[in-house]
Amino acid sequence: MPDNSAVTEILERPTTPPEASETPVQPLLPPLRLGPITVDTPVVLAPMAGITNTAFRRLCREYGGGLYVNEMVTARALVERRPESLRIIKHEPDEVPRSVQLYSVDPVTTGHAVRMLVEEDRADHIDLNFGCPVPKVTRKGGGSALPWKTKLFESIVSTAVREASRGNIPVTVKMRKGIDEDHLTYINAGKVARDSGVVAVALHGRTARQHYSGQADWDAIKRLRDSLTDIPVLGNGDIWSAEDAVRMVEQTGVDGVVVGRGCQGRPWLFGDLQAAFEGRPERHQPGVSVVCQTLLRHAEMLIPYFDGDERKAMQDIRKHVAWYFKGYPVGSKLRTQLVTVESLAQLQDLLGQLDQSIGYPGEDAEGPRGRAGSPKKVHLPEDWLVDRELNEDQRAMIQAAEVDTSGG
Repeated sequence: MPDNSAVTEILERPTTPPEASETPVQPLLPPLRLGPITVDTPVVLAPMAGITNTAFRRLCREYGGGLYVNEMVTARALVERRPESLRIIKHEPDEVPRSVQLYSVDPVTTGHAVRMLVEEDRADHIDLNFGCPVPKVTRKGGGSALPWKTKLFESIVSTAVREASRGNIPVTVKMRKGIDEDHLTYINAGKVARDSGVVAVALHGRTARQHYSGQADWDAIKRLRDSLTDIPVLGNGDIWSAEDAVRMVEQTGVDGVVVGRGCQGRPWLFGDLQAAFEGRPERHQPGVSVVCQTLLRHAEMLIPYFDGDERKAMQDIRKHVAWYFKGYPVGSKLRTQLVTVESLAQLQDLLGQLDQSIGYPGEDAEGPRGRAGSPKKVHLPEDWLVDRELNEDQRAMIQAAEVDTSGG
């Protein structure tokens, strides 16, 4: 294997002419201000279950600036101090600011969880998840189903803001357009969140029914931006490249972008994003050698994250293989071996079998990552859409709705 210390390979696209290099570049956007926090590069890593742990966050931060949010944690699991939840909210000493995404359906539990984060000094920023479209969440009234119930939404957000203010910790909200096109919530929810004291709102331009299918509705993101002129609005959805991020800013006027699936297997995307927001043309176009080095380093960093359990770390890295090698000429036999790897030594040996001289494959390595799927039926509690307020059965039901999953 090549030397692991070389983790980047940068090619300029396009080549900067000599006269242009003497012209000062103009940043696309100013720094993102979230209460007392200033994010110089207005880019946010979206929380993704099983992806945005300390190992992956570190890789991304090494390439570019931004706000790096951990995997979503449920308020109830946090209050009950479940070991996995405490692992999820753990940050390395050099992770500043420490950003935690919290999921909850109950204002009281929300308050306890935020108070814990404040009193135990475990976070510098808290994001509330109202975007998850997963059936096991929405059928209990959580995630992207919850903003439909206006008073419940307001109560959760205002409770989180009140408790977080004790430690001068800013709170933000991430949400979707609504349940489906007939039950949109994002404009009203954005205004309620702002009035409750959040410092920014992020919108994924899809409904819960869309899941990850189709195209994100950037026009909806613009409408929210135009409706909330006094706090930052961030856009999320279909940002697969730095050029996509620039287009979103230009089309919607957002104050920053949230990147999720686009960075899977591509931590260097954050370097591209920083360059683009700073007005520079540099882009990362890694060849096989750099991809191998980065994948191996990713795997190595997962071992301490899983408390030294190498096998568990290898099981975790398997899902990243297809993302890292999207578009690269890796044979089916080797791909199969990589996604069943059992040890770090085996992983290193398999990666060493690749032709390290192969360069960047171009467009084949870019574009959407993972499976978009198709629109799905949104599973909701009985009579959920009948009224914007909770009935007694629903009020009793949501107290048991918190589950350990994520998405948005």
